[in-house]
Amino acid sequence: MEFQHIYSEKRVGADKIPEGPRSGFQRDYDRLIFSSAFRRLQNKTQVFPLPGTAFVHNRLTHSLEVASVGRSLGKMTGELISSQFKTSNEDAYEFYRYELPNVIAAACLAHDIGNPAFGHSGEKAISAYFIDHENEKVDGAALRSYFNNREWTDITNFEGNANAIRVLTHRFRGRFAGGFGLTYTTIASILKYPCESIAIDKKFKHRKKFGFFQSERTIIEQLVQESGMIQESANPFIYKRHPFVYLVEAADDICYSIVDMEDAHRLGILQESEVSGAFLELVQNMHPATGDRDKIYGNYKKIEDRNEAIAFLRAKVINILTNEAVRVFYENREQILSGNFNNSLIDLINERTGALKNIQEISYNKIYRHDTVIQIEIAGYNVMSELLGIFIPALLKQQPSHKDQSVLKLIPYQYTDFETSDSAYEKVMAALDLLSGMTDEYATELYRRLKGIVIPGHG
Repeated sequence: MEFQHIYSEKRVGADKIPEGPRSGFQRDYDRLIFSSAFRRLQNKTQVFPLPGTAFVHNRLTHSLEVASVGRSLGKMTGELISSQFKTSNEDAYEFYRYELPNVIAAACLAHDIGNPAFGHSGEKAISAYFIDHENEKVDGAALRSYFNNREWTDITNFEGNANAIRVLTHRFRGRFAGGFGLTYTTIASILKYPCESIAIDKKFKHRKKFGFFQSERTIIEQLVQESGMIQESANPFIYKRHPFVYLVEAADDICYSIVDMEDAHRLGILQESEVSGAFLELVQNMHPATGDRDKIYGNYKKIEDRNEAIAFLRAKVINILTNEAVRVFYENREQILSGNFNNSLIDLINERTGALKNIQEISYNKIYRHDTVIQIEIAGYNVMSELLGIFIPALLKQQPSHKDQSVLKLIPYQYTDFETSDSAYEKVMAALDLLSGMTDEYATELYRRLKGIVIPGHG
């Protein structure tokens, strides 16, 4: 891959590039900000249960913060890349100087848009439903028998990253072609795993999970060609990552690893000394000879509001990691362009400096294993599993019962492609579209109503 050949303003579902004062990449950002799918992230769990007495992050605030860091990464990286085109390629110079920040910020907004309710437990609940019920009979045939190998691997490894591609590009019933109509470049920037589900191989970063469902394969085939991506295998379908993915991934890694600590402090799960100590240790590990730690510590101690004091340290740490991620990206640009960089920017920084080691250990042992987090995971798991048990059999039956017909009437028009298809896979995808689009609150309320725990109209 070459920097001057990996971007384009061509859009999914459109033949021409729109004209006007806003670039295509600015339009991508604006379309995402004003979309209902993005707004629904407001009521989707990031880590801690929602709502709460303290203001903690949800998927929407997380995505906005990732976009902010991503814009900085794009700005600084773009300035470095643009310098090599200043006299040789005006278009490439303009793109990297002024547009790369818009691409990375837009991709960061979109990176979690396919995540279902209840965070990762929602993803796992969807996968587990099909695994646990593969031998269950629907119209006399085992559930597994309705799907070919690629389809079955998709739904038994349900992946929020792949679902984001579907949400952004699929033509839902009654909607425009091309979904959001984003540029191929923005979509390529969130394709962390440019392979199909049967190609998963955890030895490789770009194949740790999968990046698209079979239903979006044609769009992805167009995308990799338009984006100049490197093919690794035709069958199974595998490509090397687009270089911009590393910047989006770094923005996400920086935000969740640092901000989760701040939230845990606000909730009283972590003591101030634990958080400040871990943040200051990161500063020291990153810049051991500069005296930055002592300067930052001195300013931190002057702040009377202790929540704001931790926020001050959080800002400093994010700034340090952002600058280092830019340096590491540019330092490894040749490997990244050739598709041979089998790492993430933040993991490489941690391997070199150990900067995040203490933060990662605290997060795993005291945050992600905290009772409140585990409780919401289990609750979400049960809600999603029960809802799937209601919708999936109703969708697959050739002659649904009266109850099943009532269930099908609950599916919004935009998700009713199944009415014109004989494909069991397409019918199941309709259910997954419905469930993955739900907020935590709506999924819980629907579960309570359909299970008869709460009767509509009866208080």
